[in-house]
Amino acid sequence: MRLMRNLAKLVIILGIVGLVIGIVFIAQGMLKENWMVEAMQLEKVTFGLEESAMARGEVINSAGEAQLAGDLIREHRRNIAPTYQDLLAGGRFDPANLSHLNYAQALNMENYLYLAVLGFGVTTMVIASGAFMIITGIALCATGAVLHRLSGREP
Repeated sequence: MRLMRNLAKLVIILGIVGLVIGIVFIAQGMLKENWMVEAMQLEKVTFGLEESAMARGEVINSAGEAQLAGDLIREHRRNIAPTYQDLLAGGRFDPANLSHLNYAQALNMENYLYLAVLGFGVTTMVIASGAFMIITGIALCATGAVLHRLSGREP
């Protein structure tokens, strides 16, 4: 019975640890997601949003919106040149050449938006992992409580 009681305590401790780590994961995921939205607001990233949304002051604030904007910029960039090699045509990058400069700026913005897609995806995974840890922690605490109760009974 003593072994079962110690096992119950261990399971409860593991459940509490799971709860705490889950809460930390959710808090960190939400903080980073809010930081990304604030960065988009600071830079006023609205490319690809409808006129009515821009009039309301909305900015890109989700992975889906960032993906759509990044894809649109990629399409426009490929109208300048299909690839970077095609743009240079065997030469070197010339910042005085408007085509080169526009291509580089489009590539930079496209990468910014695709990093936002990645960032929003990672924060979603972190938040979901935290929620799973909390559920697991609750289940472990409940299991430990049942084991503790069972260990107190006489055989």
